[in-house]
Amino acid sequence: MWLARRDAGDWSARQQTALNAWLAESVAHRVAFLRLEAAWEETARLKAFAAGGSQTAAPARGEWAHSPYFASPLDGSHPVEHGRTMRKHGRRHWPLFASMAASLLAIAVVAGFAWNHYTRVDTGAWHTVLGAQQVVQLSDGSTVTLGSNTGLRMAFSRSERDLDLARGEAFFDVAHDAARPFVVHVEGYRVTAVGTRFDVRREHDRNLRVVVTRGLVRLQSTSDPAQAGTMLPAGSIAMIDGADVLVQQVPLDEARERLSWRDGYAVFHGTPLAEAVGEFNRYNARKIVIADPSLDALRVGGNFRLDNSAAFVRLMQEVFPVEATQHGDRIVLSHKQPAKSAR
Repeated sequence: MWLARRDAGDWSARQQTALNAWLAESVAHRVAFLRLEAAWEETARLKAFAAGGSQTAAPARGEWAHSPYFASPLDGSHPVEHGRTMRKHGRRHWPLFASMAASLLAIAVVAGFAWNHYTRVDTGAWHTVLGAQQVVQLSDGSTVTLGSNTGLRMAFSRSERDLDLARGEAFFDVAHDAARPFVVHVEGYRVTAVGTRFDVRREHDRNLRVVVTRGLVRLQSTSDPAQAGTMLPAGSIAMIDGADVLVQQVPLDEARERLSWRDGYAVFHGTPLAEAVGEFNRYNARKIVIADPSLDALRVGGNFRLDNSAAFVRLMQEVFPVEATQHGDRIVLSHKQPAKSAR
């Protein structure tokens, strides 16, 4: 403890530098130290009283020099033990006892303040609606970009940085802090990083996808914490279906293209039609439905705005034998029937 070391007389310039650095971290540190310092000095005075006091620390002689509880160091008198004297001077001691009680209370308050500051947990929760995005600056300097219809909760302490992805998708740009791993909890898995960039998506069918674009991430099942987990370097795309984990290593540019949703686009390269439709459905209230399973084999390519699913549907009808029909809030895709020849 800095105060104890300083009062012990072996205070060094290095220790003063460390104290100054801690005080400069925040106003809360300076307030806590000033309060604790005041309580510490008051405690030192009380200790001097209890030990008999000193010429510099003792209060006015008339206040307690002849107290039945304390002997005055000035005249060498001894405590008076008979009850009559105690009753006679009882009222004189009340201010001292009140001061002692107030000092002890102050120490308890300051100690509680310091402990709460040390163990404080920063919490937060964010939610986006369908089709929206939100960029959040976290208290540790990290940045999170929330995708459409996403829910995220945070609990940061001095030893841990924990987040819970309840639904949706989030891209994390993590501030480096080796002493506090950055952990995203999602659907029975822990995605852990120290300083990196990665994306976590939670699908409606409870499947997961993790894309790493910088640094190293560890993917670990919470059902078996003894397992070391799977290490995912930059360029990794991990697809998780229950207990099955499939990791694909792709060029970094391709991994970044998977995250083009942050710019409002979907980029497809020979992507199955069902997967492409799923991208649009994440961002639009009007859902695209594939009614004919034979269309699943179609592969699509191109760049499309996620908020313009109608343009995507029109292109599908022009390029493929696809017919689109609107039914309320759905666009139903079916295989286009060949035109009947006239007789």
